[in-house]
Amino acid sequence: MEHVTTVVIGAGHAGLAASHFLGARSIDHLVIERGEVANSWRRERWDSFRLLTPNWQSRLPGLAYEGPDPDGYMTAKEVTQFVEGFAALTRAPVRTGTDVTSVRQSDDGYRVTTSHGEIACRTVVIASGACNLPSVPPFAEAVPPSVEQLTPYDYRGPGRLPDGGVLVVGASATGVQLAAELRRSGRPVILSVGEHVRLPRTYRGRDVLWWMDASGVWDQRHDEVPDLARARRLPSPQLVGVPGRTTLDLNALTSMGVELVGRWAAVRDGHALFSGGLRNVFSLADLKMERLLDTFDAWAGAHGPDVGPPERFEPTRVPESARLRLDLRGGEIGAIVWATGFRPDYRWLDVPVLDGKGRLRHDGGVADSPGLYALGLPLLRRRRSTFIHGIEADAREVIDHLAGHLAGREAGG
Repeated sequence: MEHVTTVVIGAGHAGLAASHFLGARSIDHLVIERGEVANSWRRERWDSFRLLTPNWQSRLPGLAYEGPDPDGYMTAKEVTQFVEGFAALTRAPVRTGTDVTSVRQSDDGYRVTTSHGEIACRTVVIASGACNLPSVPPFAEAVPPSVEQLTPYDYRGPGRLPDGGVLVVGASATGVQLAAELRRSGRPVILSVGEHVRLPRTYRGRDVLWWMDASGVWDQRHDEVPDLARARRLPSPQLVGVPGRTTLDLNALTSMGVELVGRWAAVRDGHALFSGGLRNVFSLADLKMERLLDTFDAWAGAHGPDVGPPERFEPTRVPESARLRLDLRGGEIGAIVWATGFRPDYRWLDVPVLDGKGRLRHDGGVADSPGLYALGLPLLRRRRSTFIHGIEADAREVIDHLAGHLAGREAGG
């Protein structure tokens, strides 16, 4: 059996950041990766994918974007190259093409079983990501077989879908981007809208994510968030990273000819049934956006950055009559794209640290089992944790705690 002090599971940006700080502390470790470095960026993104964050925010410990377009947005290929460069820079001890099949407790730590043998270690860092499996509702099984169903992992572009209209389910960043791309290709598109986060791409002349960064909104810690469980489940904001920094919200989609319907609630006799109440859903998203813009304005008033005057945006337009039923057998819809979110895959985790819904129980990345840690999950330690540039502070603090555990003491949370 192989022995090492720490096993890191996953060689994306989170696992590599963990490796960077483990190496800085001279803690011997291995990074286990089922595919290649940055595997999800290589294999699990559609062709036109771009980051939501501008290039100047793309940074990892000791590595920052230095290209000619700081206000642009990286493609999946560019993100892959960026993460690969970080792996090379840090000389991370990555073992690729190795599946983890079990992690279980032992007398002196953990046993990690892989497709290439077993590893004994004292500590484990789970950095396998939050988006391993698409979240598709159970009633998808009742959709008629004549309609092709895809998730964002299956989708590559409009040309690979069957003829006919497309029903996109979910109005977070992925849903609105795919609905727009499909509509621009000439297809009829229906978008099923539930809870969502509306943001303008730019505000007062700056990228809206500049405001999140500068005003300190992203610095809010996990132990300062009133309803942490709910905050961690919030959908990604309605943003798209394209040249020209255009806003892609529901009004933009309506102007393109996308039909909006309510949340998909059930399938009955071959019909999709949608909830009513779009007006309330839209009003809530608009209200939250206005409150956030008020926060930006208050910060700008106190700090005086060189920005334009305050702005306010048209309320989300409510359709005159949103349909509540759609016949899935009538030929109007040829495909459904489930942009309904993702969830982690912990089927290999044989440690009792999951809640009733399969989510990892942790406090800022410190799991409910001594010596077990996590990185790369939404709002792990701060609101910026979701993004690439948020991993440095998270990884430093989590590895600090891990080092304290190895030394036989509790580190700060």
